[in-house]
Amino acid sequence: MTETRVTFKSDGLTLNGVVSVPDDAAPGEKRPAFMVLHGFGSTHNAGNVKTPCALLNKLGYVTLRFDMRGCGDSEGEKGRLICLEQVEDTRNALTFLSGHPNVDGARIGVMGSSFGAAVAVYAAGVDRRIAACVSASGWGNGETKFRGQHAGPGEYERFLKMLDEGKRHREKTGQSMMVSRYDIVPIPEHLRGHVLEKSIMQMHVETAQGMFDFRPENVIGDIAPRPCLLMHSSVDSVTPTQQSIDMFARAKQPTELHLFSGTDHFMLAEGNIRVRDTLAAWLGTFFPVHGSQKAAPARH
Repeated sequence: MTETRVTFKSDGLTLNGVVSVPDDAAPGEKRPAFMVLHGFGSTHNAGNVKTPCALLNKLGYVTLRFDMRGCGDSEGEKGRLICLEQVEDTRNALTFLSGHPNVDGARIGVMGSSFGAAVAVYAAGVDRRIAACVSASGWGNGETKFRGQHAGPGEYERFLKMLDEGKRHREKTGQSMMVSRYDIVPIPEHLRGHVLEKSIMQMHVETAQGMFDFRPENVIGDIAPRPCLLMHSSVDSVTPTQQSIDMFARAKQPTELHLFSGTDHFMLAEGNIRVRDTLAAWLGTFFPVHGSQKAAPARH
């Protein structure tokens, strides 16, 4: 594949990324494409971004992976990661990618993991230019997600206290209170190797509040009749599996939900054969490189 470093604008900020074009794409040939979104405070070089991009390129899709504002090499205030602003970054990435000479602008999908999955679902729900959506280890309701992530004795109460302290701090000083990423989203020690060196470690507390208020589940039903795939580990030690189950209950057809045993939160970085084969089969049915995708079933 051919990789090209690119930049594009989002709300006046310059975002950095990489466009990858399959080797067998002829000059000017229009291919379907995917924007692949990174997770919480991560970068476009994360394993759960580069691994699915490599698979998508092998299958024949063009891909764009990029750093959200304030992340990696992109402009923006470091540590201030607001869900709705990342939705805007995704929509602006879509506009940019649609102008690529090897991209069919009417067939651009979005894929994300964890935080990026939540952003992907919301972006697809509000922007009908997005032709397909894939969510891996995602979430649809920030409040219930945090209840599940801070489930130990007194942990959720401490989390809510942190949000309140952040509001008082801003009212008193006019500045954001900074907190550890792990105080917002706990990640077990054995999985922290997936957190890259350039990942944001100290966050504005408004990041947590924005996540708490974020509700992709409210718009997932608006993705139909465009196809949507929800994937989650049956036991996820970071984001509760119930989040994807609840989103599926609110989705309309054609939407599929796949739960995998033997994987964990960073499932797209693991190279799991069953995850890879399920994704490839779903793409071949609902969003193929060549030919037409399967239509939603008729309603009577």
